[in-house]
Amino acid sequence: MSETEPFKLKDILYGLVIPVLVAVLILLFPTVFKNGLDSFFPAGDPMATPAIPPSPYAFVTVIFTHGISLMVLFAVPLIFGLTWNKWAGGAVGFITGTLYYLAFAGYNIFYSFEHFGAAAMLNLYRDPAFIGDYIVCGILIGYIAGSLNNKSYSFKRMLGASLTAAITVGMIQFVLNMTVSLVSWMAQADPFQAWYQALLPMLILGFISPIFAKVMTWYGITPTGHS
Repeated sequence: MSETEPFKLKDILYGLVIPVLVAVLILLFPTVFKNGLDSFFPAGDPMATPAIPPSPYAFVTVIFTHGISLMVLFAVPLIFGLTWNKWAGGAVGFITGTLYYLAFAGYNIFYSFEHFGAAAMLNLYRDPAFIGDYIVCGILIGYIAGSLNNKSYSFKRMLGASLTAAITVGMIQFVLNMTVSLVSWMAQADPFQAWYQALLPMLILGFISPIFAKVMTWYGITPTGHS
């Protein structure tokens, strides 16, 4: 058995400093950045009398808050699927999707209660779109990417598998949001906006994830240790 490598200063950088900085950056999006974006691009109030229309650029806030968090949620199983296999991608997607479903449903219930009162509050834990968007699609994106890539380390195949998985999940999200969602009327009011809000983050994710996966293979930091 080989001895443990001696402790180095770079261990603090990679094991403590960088993870904390990444965590702070992620937390800035739903806290500081969201409030700033809302002040420039108001979300409006569809429940007011008369209804207050949102800013035509309110989608910017959605992309840089909910969109970023969705990309993180789906990037993890997608990269696991590309660098390991379809079963690992699907399993990781189930875990991240379930955690995000619980957190996002709870957040939206409190938000609706705070802004619209108990009479307008929806129990989003039972929203089939939330379950499908996050849990089912989390499993699918990792499984599809892993299945199509089939442990290949060719960047072209990774890119094709990643884009196919991401676009498929984005289309499923759009259909669920337009049909079975408890707030489907919001998506139906502007189908085009609902379409690109679902597809744009997925397209970006489909391009970025294989780049990360390929870089991981160069340094042998994949789950299988392949380089």
